[in-house]
Amino acid sequence: MRIGLEELFVFLLLAILSSPEAVFGIRIVIDREECFSHDVKYEGDTVHASFVVIKVDSAWHFSEDGVDLVVKGPSGDQIHDFRNKVSEKFEFMARQKGVHRFCFTNKSPYHETIDFDVHVGHFSYYDEHAKDEHFKPLLDQISNLEEALYNIQFEQHWLEAQTERQAIVNDAMCRRAIHKAFYESAALIGASVVQVYLLRRLFDRKLGMSRV
Repeated sequence: MRIGLEELFVFLLLAILSSPEAVFGIRIVIDREECFSHDVKYEGDTVHASFVVIKVDSAWHFSEDGVDLVVKGPSGDQIHDFRNKVSEKFEFMARQKGVHRFCFTNKSPYHETIDFDVHVGHFSYYDEHAKDEHFKPLLDQISNLEEALYNIQFEQHWLEAQTERQAIVNDAMCRRAIHKAFYESAALIGASVVQVYLLRRLFDRKLGMSRV
């Protein structure tokens, strides 16, 4: 399909005016439970979400205990229920418009830092011109490009959060290994000192007995 100057102008204008819903991203520290709300303005929109447990506020805690996440729709219906997850990336189609709730639960005794992102994409101009066969191919291309760009950004941020988590875990494990090596060395030196002391006492006692 050849695109003239007028179609190209319209394409660029719509690309500038059309923008996806704002991405909701936050980094939180969870003690027990935290809930967040996100308004989905159109029924049938696809909601993308992800979370990563970045770190646990305990230098000696390295288990893979994660958090629970329950996602509920505007009417209170349960959409997703994740249990004991360190990280998760998911999407779902909104059955109805309205406020959706994302509730995290931390069952561990430690504070956990979580990176959480939600995005709802909607191309508003598509609804207005859906019946216009002249604009439909252009709108489809814009919508597909918009979705592809978002998926790249979403995946990039997901990988960055995963990399940051792994770096923190590796650093903590390295410090733990150093501390363990230090304590083992101190214990070995202490045992050696005690052993030398006992041997000297033994020799001193034998020497005293031989003089008698």
